[in-house]
Amino acid sequence: MTDQLIQSIVTFFQDKIPNEITVFIISLLPVLELRGGLIAARLLNMDVMRAFIICYLGNMLPIPFILLFLKKIFELMKKSKGLGKIVNKMEKKAEKHRHTIEKYGTWGLLVLVAIPLPGTGGWTGALVAEIMDIKIKKSLPMIALGVLIAGLIVGTIAFGLFG
Repeated sequence: MTDQLIQSIVTFFQDKIPNEITVFIISLLPVLELRGGLIAARLLNMDVMRAFIICYLGNMLPIPFILLFLKKIFELMKKSKGLGKIVNKMEKKAEKHRHTIEKYGTWGLLVLVAIPLPGTGGWTGALVAEIMDIKIKKSLPMIALGVLIAGLIVGTIAFGLFG
């Protein structure tokens, strides 16, 4: 499903905007993030280092804003019945990771972000950090490092750096 979505986005933007902007936009999106951006970069035959830097920056750009404003946004959303349901679902998703974070602290947050699996990544890490009241000065560096590690893993696979 994710691969089809990435392919659809690449096809839609191809020849309309520069490849760098396409992978940047994909990397900004929740769920796809840097992992999706790197796959798109591979489909677009981009240089691996250029793609990695663009995707990393795209993935990290929204994270400080999520950490700073998510609770306020959730409070506003909860005033709407429909949007409140979405917030509750997102909070339940974050709660699934509570035990790991309580047990391992910010190292658990790092692992949550670094493992490139569905339901993990910078957006999820920021959501969990904010729900659990982890201060930005502790959460942001761990999320940044986790995104870096996930990018190295996915970049190695997508670009075949070791074979």
